[in-house]
Amino acid sequence: MKDINDISKKKLERKAFRLIHDAGGEGILQSEMRKILGVRSREGSRIAIKLLKRGSIERLKELHESRWTYRLFFTKKPATIDSIMNCPCMACDDIYKCTPGRFISPINCPRLTDWINEGTEKDKIKKIRISVH
Repeated sequence: MKDINDISKKKLERKAFRLIHDAGGEGILQSEMRKILGVRSREGSRIAIKLLKRGSIERLKELHESRWTYRLFFTKKPATIDSIMNCPCMACDDIYKCTPGRFISPINCPRLTDWINEGTEKDKIKKIRISVH
């Protein structure tokens, strides 16, 4: 049987996760997140660290109103039609032969690798712009 505190902590984590997700590419300040959640600074930090360890978010240190805080970014992006629209697999002649562990594989596909790297480069540039401002 789950403890009431465990259930309420899970709800807070889900709410924090949703806040960070909804903040989009600009992210949300950890201090703002904890205020919205109605928790103390320490609890807000624990929630952020838990999400960070899961790989769900990234944290960038930022000076805001003469105080250090973190800007939280969502890292796991849900797949949408837009997110896979230009994926080279969609127009690949070898799509039906492509299987991990075989000669034709997503693991060693240069077109897929280039497409993925292009997307991560764009995300890095957005984050650099945000952290500089």
